[in-house]
Amino acid sequence: MENEEIMTGDMLVETIENQLSDGEPLVVKETLMRLVMTGTPREEAIQMMACALSIEVFDVMKNEGKFDLKRYSENLAALPEMPWEDDI
Repeated sequence: MENEEIMTGDMLVETIENQLSDGEPLVVKETLMRLVMTGTPREEAIQMMACALSIEVFDVMKNEGKFDLKRYSENLAALPEMPWEDDI
């Protein structure tokens, strides 16, 4: 992975926080609100959302493809379950 930057957990969390600040994509804010309203602490919710983001980032890097907002949204919608964990 020469010349490719690997996103760390902190970078993923920062990306989620930036998405929240920017309001884009809207599904990120909606997911955080849903998780917090159902009792998940904010910090834990952000960590879960970062996991969903990491799946998409990994796929983009592995397959040299484009970011798939639909798949990212589906992974966010699955939270707090993380069905992709079986694939890791």
